[in-house]
Amino acid sequence: MMKISTLSAVTALAAVLVVGASTAASALGPAADQQVDGVIVVSGNTCSWTNARTSANPPSALTVDRTSINSPGGNLACSGGITAALNNNPAFTFDDANGTAKTDAIDISGKQSFVSCRFKATNIVWKRDGSTRKYVNQAFTATKVSGSFLCPGSVTTGAGEASMLFH
Repeated sequence: MMKISTLSAVTALAAVLVVGASTAASALGPAADQQVDGVIVVSGNTCSWTNARTSANPPSALTVDRTSINSPGGNLACSGGITAALNNNPAFTFDDANGTAKTDAIDISGKQSFVSCRFKATNIVWKRDGSTRKYVNQAFTATKVSGSFLCPGSVTTGAGEASMLFH
C-alpha cells in the first residue's frame, strides 16, 4: 500500500520537474548548456535526475523536455520503491529582478507496488538561491487527477523540499 508520505514524494517530484533550464550568459554566470539537475527528498524518499534538456536558457521563458527526464531517455530515479513519470512539458518564466521562477503546471504519475496515482499542480513558484541558478520551491499543493482510491485527494509539498540546478 502506498503511504501518504510516499505520495508526497511523488508530488514533490512533480515540483522539481517543473523548473528545468540552464544559466544564460549574464551576471549570473557563463554560457549554459540548457540542462538542469533536480533532487527532492520527502519523508525519507529521494527522487532525482541529471541533464534534463530545456528549450532555452533562463531568464528566457522555456519548457522542459519530459523525454529527457523519464526513462528510457532520461535517468529519473526514486528511492522507496517508487517509479514516476512526468506527463507534460512544463513551461517556466523567470523574474531575475525578484529572483524567482514560476511553472505553469506539472502533471506527474507515480506508482508503488500496485498503487498508481496521478497529481497536477499549477502556478508553482521557485526562489533563486543567491546569485546562482539554483532554485528552491515554495510550498504548493498538487491535486489528484486520477488513480487508486488509496491515493489522497491532494498532497502538499513544503517549502525547500525540492531544488533545481540549471547548468
